[in-house]
Amino acid sequence: MRYSFHFARVFTTRFIAVLIFAWVGAAFGAEPERSVVQIMTFSQKPAWEAPWRFDPVARSSGSGFVIKGKRIMTNAHVVNWARQIIVQRYQDPRPYQAEVEYVGHDCDLALLTVQDPRFFEGLEPLDFGELPKVRSTVITYGYPAGGEEISYTRGVVSRVQLEPYSHIGNRQLLGVQTDAAINPGNSGGPVIQDDRVVGVAFQGIAGLENTGFFIPPPVIEHFLKDIEDKKYDGFPLAAVRVVPIENAAYRKLLKLPDNDLGMRVDGFAPQSPADKVLKKEDVILSIGEYPVASDGSILYEGNRLSAALAFQFVQSGESVPLKVWRDGQAIAIQLPVFVYTADRASGFQHGTLPRYFVYGGLVFTPLSYDFLRTLGNNPAESSNDLIYELYYRRHEQTEKARPEPILLASVLADEVNANVMSRGKMLLDTINGIRIDRLEDVIRAFDTNTNAYDSIQFMPSEMMESLDRKEVANSKARILETPGIPTDRRL
Repeated sequence: MRYSFHFARVFTTRFIAVLIFAWVGAAFGAEPERSVVQIMTFSQKPAWEAPWRFDPVARSSGSGFVIKGKRIMTNAHVVNWARQIIVQRYQDPRPYQAEVEYVGHDCDLALLTVQDPRFFEGLEPLDFGELPKVRSTVITYGYPAGGEEISYTRGVVSRVQLEPYSHIGNRQLLGVQTDAAINPGNSGGPVIQDDRVVGVAFQGIAGLENTGFFIPPPVIEHFLKDIEDKKYDGFPLAAVRVVPIENAAYRKLLKLPDNDLGMRVDGFAPQSPADKVLKKEDVILSIGEYPVASDGSILYEGNRLSAALAFQFVQSGESVPLKVWRDGQAIAIQLPVFVYTADRASGFQHGTLPRYFVYGGLVFTPLSYDFLRTLGNNPAESSNDLIYELYYRRHEQTEKARPEPILLASVLADEVNANVMSRGKMLLDTINGIRIDRLEDVIRAFDTNTNAYDSIQFMPSEMMESLDRKEVANSKARILETPGIPTDRRL
């Protein structure tokens, strides 16, 4: 009996201790789910085909999690174009209003703040871990569509690679693929391994099952480092075109060592500052601490990845040490890298309202990917012209490329433009003999004309149109009033 009593007493004591430990853990938010929040966003996007107008307010949901500094980390696309952001704690019905503090559209990350201090009471910030290994197990936390309660999905890390980030549309950053389900609403939720955040869930691939992607710690750390100066700049690019150099005969021609290292500089992106340091035909042997293989890859944390990754570890304005083969010998150089903006229009322009100018009912706006998307699957020949101008001319015909191609987006019907045959989706070449390189040139060309008529030439058809300047001046108020356009321009 004494033995039985002693066993019962020890068991009871340990059981109570376990209960106390569990209660303390719950009270202080030791479980990761207590720091995961649900986000409801009411957003309103601009209408790119009618740039003075906005689409109706839409509601969407996502996830986020608390980090140090009483902030909530989530995806940029979860809070994009937000008019109002509502967040809710784990199993707490009370809504709290949040605001965007920092947003990085290129890396699809954002930080939110909540003014009500009660929101963060009892919530422990989640810590970040290391880049997870392939074949290791992770758990995704979040609030996917189809339910109000938090969801947990376990999966295996399938691969690590440079991944196209769909939110920005024209950038590739480090991404991790997992077979854990990542569905709409999961976006912004933490991916946990060993009680630490090793990623932020952010996208999937339509049509593929058991395939999701999360943003890994190196990208998250770069974002957090960037905002230390109270503003977000973005991920830098080398803006250099490179090609593999695997041909043995060509390597001998360049007198390269027989070590399967090096990628050749083939050219430079428009407005790239790299051409002041590098030369065409240079062979890049290493970037920072990473030797560059002849196929243009580096070995990073046990993963064979594109060498472009090595330029993304530093902040914009910093320099990357390179080892370059030039004129038969290896030399060391420092390559400054910056956020590249010359191709901004070829990706989504989040957070920036579309520019436009209305003259005589003709609506002029910059050519952009956002505008192209309004055309849908329109097979019209003009769409091909727009695609070529936006994506290819700056590489194939650099001297003819325009910094900001302008198009006639649409025509607001009025008697002043009744004889204008062009109805929209056409690229501008000149107005009154002035070449149109950006929207400001359109305004200048009309304002400085002293003739009675304006002449507008389109490309590539060279079609000409004319407007009576006196009639345009008399029709301005009427044209803007009918569709409710508040002003004739947004610059």
